[in-house]
Amino acid sequence: MTITERKSGDVTVLDVEGKILLGEGDVQLKRKIDELIERKDIKVVLNLENVPYMDSGGLGEIVRSYTTVKRAGGDLKLLHATKRISDLLTITKLITVFEIFEDEASAAGSF
Repeated sequence: MTITERKSGDVTVLDVEGKILLGEGDVQLKRKIDELIERKDIKVVLNLENVPYMDSGGLGEIVRSYTTVKRAGGDLKLLHATKRISDLLTITKLITVFEIFEDEASAAGSF
């Protein structure tokens, strides 16, 4: 899994590519979110367009990331959640927790 960071105004967009799995992508995501919090970059959009699969460990890390950013006074929103990820969020009832967007301009403008 790779994470590419870029800015859209004062919003940090994290483009995630690859599977988010327990012991693989979850550690990378945790490190990146912790790094953003340290720099006070607390408006975060997680672009999941190129994430074909996420297991329970990956889902847990996204929830942890959301909580960490919220505690720091910011917000984390999801962009381009695939059908599989949307289904996972629906089944776990987390669909009510996250704001999910289909276009980046709307996601960045929602802060």
